[in-house]
Amino acid sequence: MKEEGLYGARRGRQFKVTTMSDENQYRPSDLVDRQFVAPAPNRLWVADLTYVKTRSGWVYVAFIIDVFSRFIVGWQISTSLRSDLAIDALKMAIYSRNGDDLSHLVHHSDRGVQYLSIRYSERLAGAEILASVGSKGDSYDNALAESFNGLYKTELIHRRGPWRNVEQVEWATLNYVDWFNNRRIHESLDYVPPLEFEAHYYETSESESLAVLEMI
Repeated sequence: MKEEGLYGARRGRQFKVTTMSDENQYRPSDLVDRQFVAPAPNRLWVADLTYVKTRSGWVYVAFIIDVFSRFIVGWQISTSLRSDLAIDALKMAIYSRNGDDLSHLVHHSDRGVQYLSIRYSERLAGAEILASVGSKGDSYDNALAESFNGLYKTELIHRRGPWRNVEQVEWATLNYVDWFNNRRIHESLDYVPPLEFEAHYYETSESESLAVLEMI
């Protein structure tokens, strides 16, 4: 890298609070306990919010990521931290899986009120998705989602800014998600993109199923 004049991107230190919890609000148990691993797609999703400073004010971004493949299944952008921001990202995630069976899926988030709202909980229950919420006082309770947010900031936001408005951030994020899912290689995925990693899983599973049928 040194010989080619390349260097690694460095993560910034800009900070803004996005997790607003209500201690009186009911919250599900932590079903993940920092174990961010999944045996297949649609077994564990993690969700989180982050923020981007623009000349027109703060912009908030919600992401939902499939832990198995790091595939971004849902995302949404807004100029406010209203609960619809998280709900719209969840709707996209469910729709993007195109009718897949989600009955074995756990959805994990932090203790933010957006994820504990009645409407969000009803949407999860309607899709037969089991809710999980990080434990109190645990800075690593949603580490994988927070790590992705750090990548998003490092690879896109800090490199391409300053940003004018929400529309500019939204268009750039759309292109980033496309690149991240389809072309960005990941060390944890044997150096292939998330889409390719999932495709290989399904191909392997189908081949194994056919082999079992042939034996029968």
